[in-house]
Amino acid sequence: MNETPKFIQGVFTFRGAGLTRPAPLSPAATYKVPYDRRAQLIYLRAGNASPELVYLALNRGGKSMRLFPVGAKEAIHVPLSIVEDVDPESELELCIGAPEGLDGAIVIDMGVLEI
Repeated sequence: MNETPKFIQGVFTFRGAGLTRPAPLSPAATYKVPYDRRAQLIYLRAGNASPELVYLALNRGGKSMRLFPVGAKEAIHVPLSIVEDVDPESELELCIGAPEGLDGAIVIDMGVLEI
């Protein structure tokens, strides 16, 4: 079976609910692994336009799998050297942890490889 790249890309807005309470992005940044494939997160790029530190939480089945801090008015590129299989039919969602009441936008380019 061939490997197939998939991406979550776009500019997403948010309203912070507090650094300890990651909230969904708008629009939702989600990916569901097909029933007959596995997936691996291979990289994440993100740019934070807000004046405060935020972080992206990659959730699998509602539980945090990885955290990616993004500085105020900064960008990151994380090539993942340690990858783990994400099981078929798992749902991934990027949420954001940000100071309570902070309105902002974040640019995301996340690469997932279906295997």
